[in-house]
Amino acid sequence: MLPATVQLDLPEWAHGVVDPARTWPGDEAKVRLAIDLSRRNIEAQSGGPFGAAVFDADDRLVAIGVNRVLPQHCSVAHAETMALMLAQQHLGRARLNRDLDGLPVGRYVLATSAQPCCQCYGATVWAGIDRLLIGARSADVEALTEFDEGPLPADWPGELERRGIEVVRDIAREAACEVLAAYGSSGARHY
Repeated sequence: MLPATVQLDLPEWAHGVVDPARTWPGDEAKVRLAIDLSRRNIEAQSGGPFGAAVFDADDRLVAIGVNRVLPQHCSVAHAETMALMLAQQHLGRARLNRDLDGLPVGRYVLATSAQPCCQCYGATVWAGIDRLLIGARSADVEALTEFDEGPLPADWPGELERRGIEVVRDIAREAACEVLAAYGSSGARHY
């Protein structure tokens, strides 16, 4: 019989690490949470140096994600996709910002410790994200680690903007790069 179920989990430390009643006003607070998640993930050796979080229009946290590719044996278990999938399950809809009839239901923000790779770029488009907040750039990821971020359109921010997704880059970039550098110099391979 072929496999018929997929189950992906955040690491044990992620349960209860964030107060769900707290609000996260401002772009920097949101990205710093994603960076903190990435740092915790490498310190716990539970995945790679990437964190992400989904927020609603009231600055409330909907879901978090960290990279779980190797521990979960799943190439799509990136921080962004984990956060998006958990938010979609929590809200009960595939497009976060639209109901099942396609009507707008709110605005959603994806905060990432690093620029989404080609896979997460596509997931951001289809998940119904209205704003994308980014710490480190893909050039930082590739310079400080051995990760290949894959091909993106030459004007990927413009492509997202044309689809109604505002892109804000370089938020707490130095802090995000510190996590990437720590991971890259450690020789760890638990991504």
